[in-house]
Formats: sequence, C-alpha cells, structure tokens
Amino acid sequence: MRTKESFFRRLLPLLLLVTLPAAVEAQYYFTPNNGAITITGYYGPGGAETIPSTINVGGVNLPVTTIGVGAFKYLTNLTSMVIPNSITNIGYMAFAICTSLTSVSIGTNVTSIEREAFQGCTGLTNIVMPSSVSNIGYMAFDSCFSLSSVTISNAVINIGNYAFADCTSLTSATIGTNVTSIGDYTFAHCYNLTGVVIPTSVTTIGDGAFLFCTSLTSITIPNGVTNIGIGTFSNCTNLTSVVIPNSVINIRDSAFNQCYNLTSVIIPNSVTSIGNNTFESCTRLANVTIPNSVTTIGAEAFAICTSLISVTIGTGVTYIGDYAFWVCTSLRGVYFWGNAPNLGGSYVFTADNNATVYYLPGTTDWGLKFQPAGRPMALWFLPNPLVLYCNSFGVQSNVFGFIISWATNIPVVVEARTNPANHSWSPVSTNNLTSGWCYFSDPQWTNYPACFYRLRSP
Repeated sequence: MRTKESFFRRLLPLLLLVTLPAAVEAQYYFTPNNGAITITGYYGPGGAETIPSTINVGGVNLPVTTIGVGAFKYLTNLTSMVIPNSITNIGYMAFAICTSLTSVSIGTNVTSIEREAFQGCTGLTNIVMPSSVSNIGYMAFDSCFSLSSVTISNAVINIGNYAFADCTSLTSATIGTNVTSIGDYTFAHCYNLTGVVIPTSVTTIGDGAFLFCTSLTSITIPNGVTNIGIGTFSNCTNLTSVVIPNSVINIRDSAFNQCYNLTSVIIPNSVTSIGNNTFESCTRLANVTIPNSVTTIGAEAFAICTSLISVTIGTGVTYIGDYAFWVCTSLRGVYFWGNAPNLGGSYVFTADNNATVYYLPGTTDWGLKFQPAGRPMALWFLPNPLVLYCNSFGVQSNVFGFIISWATNIPVVVEARTNPANHSWSPVSTNNLTSGWCYFSDPQWTNYPACFYRLRSP
C-alpha cells in the first residue's frame, strides 16, 4: 500500500526538475571538435545573450572556442551579445544582418574576426577590439550604419577590404600602431569620419580606402607608404591639406579627384608617375610643382582645376596624357625645366585657358611636339644661369659636358675644383650663350678622379 509520504518523495525530484532552468547549451546548435566546441546556430529567445564558455558533452565540460559560419546570421531579435574569453575565432558571417544588435563585448582571447562577421548590423553603435585581435576580415563591419566609433587594437596587422565601408555614422577611428595594411575601400562612404591618424607602421593603403569620406579635412600619409591607390581619397570634398611622404613612388588614377577644397599639395621627389584623373576637379588648387622624378602625367590628371594658375614641370617628364589640363580656366603659365615631352593627344591644353608654355633655352622638340597643343610658346628666362639636367648631361661620346641655359648673348664662366675640401675655384671656360644657351665640355675631365663645377656671370 502506497502512502502519501512515499508519493511525495517520488514527486519532489520531478518538481525540482521541472522548475530548474533549462541548461544554457540547449539554446545552441554546436559541434564538438578535438576537445573544443564550435557554435553553429542559435534558437533561443534573443534579447541580451551571453555565449557560454563551456558546454557539457557526455558529462565533460568542453570549452567553446569558435563561433562558426553564420551561427547567428539574420537573427533580428538579438539586442546585445557577450562573447566569452574562451572564444578565439568569430567566423564568416557569424552575426551578419543582426539588425537589432546594439552592443557586442568581445572576449580577450579572440584573435580573428572573419569576413562579414558583423556585416549589416545596422544598430551596432560602437566596437572595441581586444588586444588579442590580429585580423579584421573582408567586410567585417560593412554597412554598420549606426557605428560611431571604432578602436582597432595594436595587435591588428591587416584591416581587410571594405572592413568598415558604408559605416555612415562613423566619426572617429583609432588605428593600432602595428597595422601595416589598410585594405581596399576600408573606410569608403564613411561620410562623417572627421579625423583619422594613420600610424607610421602602415606601408599599404588600398584603392578607395577613404573614398567619399566627405568630412575628412586633413590627412598625413606615413613615411613607408609607396603607392597611393586608385581613388584612395577620391571625393573627400572637405580635404584641405595632405602630406605625401618621400616614400611614395606612384600616385595612381583618381587618387585625389574631386577633392574640391584641396588648396595645395607637395609632390615629393620620390614620385615617378601621376595617374589618370589624379587631381581632376580639385577646383581650389592654385599652384602645382611636378618634381624631376616624375616621368608620366596621366590623362585628365589636373582637368577642371579651375583655380590653377601655374604649373612647373620637372626635367624627367616624358609624357603628358590627353586633357591633362582640360578646363583649367585660370591657367596662365606652364613652365618646363626639360625637353618637350610626348603628348597623348591634341587636347592636353584646351582653348578655354590663356596658358603660355614656357621652355628653357637649350631644350628641344618644342615646335615639333607642341604645335598641335594649340598653346603659345615662349622662352623662359631665369634670374641666374642654370645647368640643364637633360639627355645632354654627363658623359656623351667620351666627352663630359652639359648645357648652360640663361639669356641670349650673356657670357657665363664655368669654374671647377677637384677637391671638395679646397674652397678655391678655378675658371675652366667662358661661354657666350647664343640664343640663350650653349654646350660646355671639359677636355680635361678624364684627368680628375672627381671634379665639381659651378657657374657665375662675369
């Protein structure tokens, strides 16, 4: 015979089982792998969620180390997420399109945030990378429209392409001091980004990295960057100044086009090429000096620079693309230090400006190459005599010499010394500059281990 007492003794464990909360791992799909857990999905109620650091499998608590591919993708009911310190990797599209997710706490052992991990989390307002993170993948935070600030840890080396693209509310970005590469379009269309410091560790800035960052007012490119990519700062319409370091070799197509408020730019002597449309529609740019190191100026490179008054072009330029100075309506003078370059077409200089092409006495090919350009040409007379560093400079057919350029029928004395420690100069020859130039050669040049020359007017 069963008594009430024995009945309640059997019922009590059942009641306790019913009233205890379900095990937290019951909200997750997961896969054990080599003694660790990968979260592969979630079917909980949403809201504020904390991923467990361990999950019991067969009576053994295994550490949760990975958030797998698309584990929380499209879960619009999640509002916040705490990622525990046990997690080392946040996988591809792990939280993509979680549009109600406003905050994420990332554990201190996460090393990699994979591609598109938080892409389209339109409610996410800020993110702080722990010092453990070394990789931010492709489109990791793309289209996080509410993201207002981001701090990238010093452990990060590479920031992937499009990582923060279209984060339209982003006002500040702190980039860690070990980042070497900022990928293509990393901050593109971050319209409210007002300032960013690029650390000296960076050597690569990708194409379109700051495209349409319309609130950016100034930028310093660190020494070590060798290429300014295609459209890197294109349409940064409030950019007023930019510092280009001596490490930059190429300024590629459209790098600064439509930077309407850029008033000046210094192109360093390291640059060898200026791409197509590079400074097109920089409508406040007034003066430009192209250094001797540049060999190529691309098509439309300075087109529609309507405030451009003068351009000085170095001795190394051998090619200027068509429409390079198209619609430069204020242009008055283009000053060449070297021989006439080849032109990409008949419209390098168009009839909508009054520019005169000035060239130095002793330089060549002006009538032949520039006749189709439709611009008047005139000799450029300098206040002092000048050695031309063109194709006649140096050893030519067993003769050492150079062209002296200045003014017509003015004598110029060439002096030399063979010892740099000796401050005494000796005259070598007096040269009369017929038509503003003459060729000088030193018949004794093979007798000196070294020789230094200077010019003076008698």
